[in-house]
Amino acid sequence: MFNPFRHCFGPIALFCLIGSANAGVPGAIDRGPLDTLDPATPISITIALSLPNLAEAERLQQAIYTPGNPEFHHFLSAPEFVARFAPADADIAKITAALAKYGLSAEKTTATTLKVTGSPVALERAFSVSLHRFEVAAHDNVPGFTYHAPLSRPAIPAEIAPAVSAIAGLDSSPSAHPNLRRASLPSSGSSTGQFGTLTVTDFANHYDVNPLYQSGITGAGRTIGVVTLASFTPDDAYKYWKAAGLKVSSNRIQIVNVDGGPGAPSDASGSIETTLDVEQSGGIAPGANIIVYQAPNTSQGFVDVFAKAIDDNVADGLSTSWGDWEWLYNLENSPVTDPATGKTVASYTAMHELFLRASMQGQAASAAAGDGGAYDANNSLVCNPPYSPDSPDSCSSPLTVDYPASDSLITAGGGTTLAGLQQYCLNQRCTQIYTVDVPKERIWGWDYLQGLCDALGTPNPVTCEIWGVGGGGGVSVAFAEPEYQSGLAGTQLSQPGQSFYAASAIAAEIGVPPGFIYAPPAFYPGRNLPDVSFNADPDTGYEIYYTSSETGFGVQTFYGGTSFVAQQIDGVAALLAQYVKQRVGLLNYPLYSLPSAGQAYGGSNPPLNAIAYGDNWFYYGSNGYNLGAGLGTLNVANFAAVLKTQLSH
Repeated sequence: MFNPFRHCFGPIALFCLIGSANAGVPGAIDRGPLDTLDPATPISITIALSLPNLAEAERLQQAIYTPGNPEFHHFLSAPEFVARFAPADADIAKITAALAKYGLSAEKTTATTLKVTGSPVALERAFSVSLHRFEVAAHDNVPGFTYHAPLSRPAIPAEIAPAVSAIAGLDSSPSAHPNLRRASLPSSGSSTGQFGTLTVTDFANHYDVNPLYQSGITGAGRTIGVVTLASFTPDDAYKYWKAAGLKVSSNRIQIVNVDGGPGAPSDASGSIETTLDVEQSGGIAPGANIIVYQAPNTSQGFVDVFAKAIDDNVADGLSTSWGDWEWLYNLENSPVTDPATGKTVASYTAMHELFLRASMQGQAASAAAGDGGAYDANNSLVCNPPYSPDSPDSCSSPLTVDYPASDSLITAGGGTTLAGLQQYCLNQRCTQIYTVDVPKERIWGWDYLQGLCDALGTPNPVTCEIWGVGGGGGVSVAFAEPEYQSGLAGTQLSQPGQSFYAASAIAAEIGVPPGFIYAPPAFYPGRNLPDVSFNADPDTGYEIYYTSSETGFGVQTFYGGTSFVAQQIDGVAALLAQYVKQRVGLLNYPLYSLPSAGQAYGGSNPPLNAIAYGDNWFYYGSNGYNLGAGLGTLNVANFAAVLKTQLSH
């Protein structure tokens, strides 16, 4: 069923959507009303509460990151944040009483979230929706599953609307995807035999980490936080670290399940993502402890897992490799309408306020910028141009970015391709070799493999499966340009002419009519991403020690994706925190201060390497900031020295 509506949302209502509140799942079958199928089984949702003094919190956050301000780097403890900025217990009691009138019970789970439980009928009455159960059959080694979702956009009860920033859980369908990718063309490795099997040791060699190790900096006394939507096998990580020659504590990993956890490890759920997350972040900072916060892959799970990790305030850094096209993420996560103001609130709002709190507490947050190059929508929906109504799986290719990396309070990790010779097999027996020479580290965009596609007889980049693949980057139309990017050479406004069109199969997947879907604002001064980059190209990529649910344990090779970069940033943040003897907080502030101070790329010990070559299918390299690689790559030890100097003044 389709319930048409039109509603504008986003920065100052700058862009509009046409569609239903339920973003569909491919192949989902509507099994009928939930209140008829299962009327007695209670459902729990999450209500995220707004910060009552948001403007004051934002002012303090700015002060905390302004050198010379009395509040500079005076990070708040969790109790201090709660005392100054969290909703008061008396206000929460009023919300609880209002929900009780609908037959719903409410339990405070963190300082800003409530777990609300009740029957389907009670939830439908409270939020003016009809909840249905949907079923997806097993396919392509993916087990079947069911979920519930509303048929129309929910509305917040008027008596609690002013206090609510988001409702999550009315739609329990899968919410995000991991940002990792395996080489798809027939690589035989590199001339040195290393590409495809790189480890954290190679990362340390290439990005100037070793001077920190040599001075005893390993992340000791610090805690890494991995936020994920799939479980994993911890022994895989210990095997990986041992094989890399790292000395680590045998009990350094702690697992915290949120909302009951994501279930047993499996290939279908994305367990290899969590595995590489832990191996990379923990391998770069072998002395650090690791907390893996894991939740079900739902919008509710994503909100709740970040809320838990930030409310705990134990991890010095938080990273996630999961995400989705920023517009699609908002649509999938059941935005609800405040009947009093007409304002739409969604998971964006709640997550941004959570990241604001993390920033004020000094937690360094990082996220993968995506693997769809400049075209994240196509990567998220697995659809390719050109759009044609006669081709059901086609769509147009608007310039789009990935969320939550597009949030201005996260460090977005982009991707590069390492310099060197790559070798590929042109026939099954590999008696014919095609060599690709990458002379300089460049923005990761697989258009550099076009010659290989030609040699393989598949010159169409879509057919050759290279089109659009690369490090995510572009201009957000959900988050405005942050102050740390203001005036920075190389930043851009959103491009005109980026309307999104989808044919029938793709439109059905997101629960909208085929044809025109979405028109982002042109020339919007949005947050630019990525911020920094590291090697993320699978063809110059990494190995993962992984226990597959299908084939058992093995060493997987030729993996990449900006997932690796998000976790590498997390590991680096732990090293930096030990080196400067305090939390480092949101790294974007010290990073973007470098070019403005003339300290970014020059001198004998530059903290950054500009990525002047390559592209991510639209944005090109430069000798400064660009939307393909951000500020470039880090020379980690050099950046640590500059950061220490900044914090000592």
